[in-house]
Amino acid sequence: MNSEKYFNDIYKDFFGDYEERKKNLEKEEIINVDYEEEISKLFISDDSKELLRKIVSYIYNYNSDKKYIPFNITINSLTNKTVDSIVKIIKSVVSHSKYLSDTKSSELTLYKLEENIFDKLYKDNNIVILKDISGLELESTTDKQKYMHSLEENIEKNKCITILVCSDKNELNSLFSYNLDLRDRYFVFNIEEEKQDKSILYNEVLETLNPNEELKIKLLDYITATYDKSDLDAETYKNNLINYVLLNEDVPKIKEEKTIEEIFESLNELVGLSKVKKTLYDLVDLMKLKEKSDGTLKIGSVNLHMIFLGNPGTGKTTIARLLCGILYNLHYIKENKLIEVTSKDLIAEYVGQTAIKTNEVIQKAKGGVLFIDEAYMLGDKNNSYNDDAIGTLIAEMENNRDNLVVIFAGYTKEMQSFLNANSGIASRIGYTLTFDDYTTDELVAIFDGMMKKAGFEVLEEAHEELRKIIEENRNSENFGNARFVRNVYEKTIIKHASNTKNNKSKKVLKTITKKDISSENLIN
Repeated sequence: MNSEKYFNDIYKDFFGDYEERKKNLEKEEIINVDYEEEISKLFISDDSKELLRKIVSYIYNYNSDKKYIPFNITINSLTNKTVDSIVKIIKSVVSHSKYLSDTKSSELTLYKLEENIFDKLYKDNNIVILKDISGLELESTTDKQKYMHSLEENIEKNKCITILVCSDKNELNSLFSYNLDLRDRYFVFNIEEEKQDKSILYNEVLETLNPNEELKIKLLDYITATYDKSDLDAETYKNNLINYVLLNEDVPKIKEEKTIEEIFESLNELVGLSKVKKTLYDLVDLMKLKEKSDGTLKIGSVNLHMIFLGNPGTGKTTIARLLCGILYNLHYIKENKLIEVTSKDLIAEYVGQTAIKTNEVIQKAKGGVLFIDEAYMLGDKNNSYNDDAIGTLIAEMENNRDNLVVIFAGYTKEMQSFLNANSGIASRIGYTLTFDDYTTDELVAIFDGMMKKAGFEVLEEAHEELRKIIEENRNSENFGNARFVRNVYEKTIIKHASNTKNNKSKKVLKTITKKDISSENLIN
């Protein structure tokens, strides 16, 4: 069933433009100012606020001349405060209208449901709030389907509002998988929570703690560094922080370090690169051994200046970024920063300026990693200033081995010529990583990963078409590997949009077929 058309037809009044209705309805009070104020305070998305305004307006102005709209709502929220505030607004507006006969309400957790629980619940209440929906997963598949069917029957036959509270969309999708009609016909109104702005949260913390100036600065630094990364809802985050400060008279330490498993998680997710991954694992093992030995083993300092050899699109820059994080978390570099440059960023236009320009780049990179892409350009003998840049690099690589990691990257053939011509650079390299071209299957897997990340599903016929295109192009000059695949991905999305412009089926819109795979105007 096309749920959008279904509701557009039945609830044309509701789905009309809110501002237009506001202008045209002369006798109706669109929304009580008190409700507007309460809605504006909620930490929900702007679209959700607009939706809630429409719902409140419709209920507030409801009369027997209007079509009855059953407002069954899902609230995507981690915060009880947000849910309670929305329920309070809805109950209040219902009490001032003729939309429902009463405002009796009840909350039900979906853990350990009783037989016929929904029959009893809907018989005695006009507003039903269902929480802890993940609890339904404890039931058997048969019981899940039975309970969801009972919920549907009660929503259908009772004039009431049902509010379904979930922590995330995955939880909601899991619930609806046992009864798709609930999703497609009944729960089409969705309200999504947004995280409270950290400036507001900071002021609330200050108001509660009334800290001195030093603690104010620490609180600001801590909230700035951790709040956006936290999985906690705003209220829990705030309360935890306040309680910690009251107990310890200081802010918690900011956790920046990761376990070895966490460090390598992103690396392991990358397609291919088996040789590179093994080298990095071996390198980390050596560094950990040196650390654990605490000087009892005669292991010299690890030379981490590197050469990355590989054709375009083989992952050199990606690995450099990941390596930077690895070295930082192993305390080898002081800052988790990667300075990316090319030879053009090192070479000046005038005599005597190249050494200065190169040194400025090095100073920015100190404490972290300097990544020089297309480094073979420094071997161009037609530019007399290249020697100044190389000389400066060699000196700093030697003098700052414990405070700087330099990575020279470029195409295998050109880089080999560069190294052969610059013994000073070659002798200061600790590791050489070779990035092989991706196999066809690996490139297909990279394409698949891009599509899945964007929410698409790729049919096998599309995979086969992609394989043909890759095989036809992979021997061309400067074949772009993953860059080539990204180009195909972008072209395919455009072609898919054109192929499905007259189709509204979600399944069709999410499915990439053979006819969507585009090889037009590909750039390696």
